[in-house]
Amino acid sequence: MQSVTIYSSPLCGFCHAAKRLLNSKNVAFDEINVLMKPERKQEMMSRANGRHTVPQIFVGDIHVGGCDDLYDLERSGKLDPLLAG
Repeated sequence: MQSVTIYSSPLCGFCHAAKRLLNSKNVAFDEINVLMKPERKQEMMSRANGRHTVPQIFVGDIHVGGCDDLYDLERSGKLDPLLAG
């Protein structure tokens, strides 16, 4: 199983939706709260090619994108193989 990192904010509904999907698949993830750790937002933007909105989701070193991107992968059947590595 690949490692999953999600940069998020507790005020973000899309962050909660992305985490719900990951939790429903029993996927463990590292969550980085950019509201509580604003210094990590710059790291997120660098890793996400300048994207500054949350969530930003990474599976291993692959930048998945945001919540909609995660759900698109799920609908197309590509999320499980990506997670499996």
